[in-house]
Amino acid sequence: MKKSKKHGIINKGMSLVADVQPGEMKMAALMTLTIFLILASYLTAKVVREPLILASGGAELKSYASAFQVGLLLIIVHLYTKCVCTFNRRKLINSVTLFFAACLVVFWGILTFLGPMNGIIYYLWTGIFSLVIIAQFWSFANDVYNPEQGKRIFVFLAFGASAGGVFGPMLVGQILELVGLYNLLLVSASMLLISLALMNYIESRIYLDESHCQSTAGEEKGQKVISHKGPLTIVMQSRYLLLIALLALVSNWVNSTGEYILGRTVGETATQMFAGLENATELKHDYIGGFYADFYSIVGFLGLAIQLLLVSRIVKYLGIRVALMVLPIIALGGYATMALIPALGFIRWAKTAENSTDYSLNSTVRQILFLPTTREEKYKAKVAIDTLFVRAGDLLSAGLVFVGAELLAFSVSQFAMVSIALVLFWLLLAFLIGKENQKLVSSAPIETSKQPELT
Repeated sequence: MKKSKKHGIINKGMSLVADVQPGEMKMAALMTLTIFLILASYLTAKVVREPLILASGGAELKSYASAFQVGLLLIIVHLYTKCVCTFNRRKLINSVTLFFAACLVVFWGILTFLGPMNGIIYYLWTGIFSLVIIAQFWSFANDVYNPEQGKRIFVFLAFGASAGGVFGPMLVGQILELVGLYNLLLVSASMLLISLALMNYIESRIYLDESHCQSTAGEEKGQKVISHKGPLTIVMQSRYLLLIALLALVSNWVNSTGEYILGRTVGETATQMFAGLENATELKHDYIGGFYADFYSIVGFLGLAIQLLLVSRIVKYLGIRVALMVLPIIALGGYATMALIPALGFIRWAKTAENSTDYSLNSTVRQILFLPTTREEKYKAKVAIDTLFVRAGDLLSAGLVFVGAELLAFSVSQFAMVSIALVLFWLLLAFLIGKENQKLVSSAPIETSKQPELT
């Protein structure tokens, strides 16, 4: 009786976030804890990154590093694809996760016993780490849930990711003085290994034999699940995947350009506020630091609230197509406001609305899009889209900023007008993807027993 009452309370709590059925509760909770730990692990490792990169070359080096990262990701995605073709799911997840955990320990040893290293190496590594390890988790989640389950439960998993993004930095702030900066790398590795243990437990309860698991996209029984096709080939051969890839590229292009607009306006405002004062530089740094501390806190907690209260309702009652179009509509209104009134207050709240919706609703829906795809598309194409195409958006934004700021002397309003044009294309992509997703889901076979109850 007590156990039943306890489970009833937990079920009611989980139902506030998503439509999780009783038999799905334990697995959903374990998966949510896993992505929470993965996000917290990355954000803990990220704390070590900033002082290293700033000491090595400053903010300019961070901008240039984006171009190098795209080139590195081409190699990483190729190697990851080789692993997908060679290993079954459990070996793939174990190998990749253990590799990144070992890297964290190696970096800790170098920094502890040999002293500060070149920050660009660690900066590039953390960028690859975050993209690959998070994309791999969502590939795993897409593989173990069928489309009907995933549409409901991914909202709860994304809540765990959002919570990791909010409470991970808070945890680091509490233990930083206690353990020291470099020892945070061991904390990060420990959380990553715990998440791996959870994924192995989940895996052991889902399929006894990996070879018995077929794709969810209507592949015939006995058909080979993983071929030796490259991830970019897979993306280019599928209209649906190509649209998703373009969506990832354009949305990140818009977001990164918006971050530039915000940063430029904050810097100009601070310069004007403290111009002529003796300690102007120090006051300017304090102002900018305080501004971004408040900005990130509000974005994080607002995103968590949206995830908690709105995302499941939007997906359930309005559908994937409308859910995909919410963020570009918000962005369209935000950049139109920036173009007309390029003042810091308006820009700040426009970016707050955009980022908080991106980290909650948009992030969740982007993961749901891969539910009706094949296993090969989940593990190869998804990783390529979540890494290469996302970083390509950063690269295009950097190019736009260089041309606009250095060659054409664009004002903030003009950058916002370019973003409006990109958002209109984004809206078209969202509409087309929603249409394609509906076709795929309706044509996929109904699976009622893909994910067993964990007891």
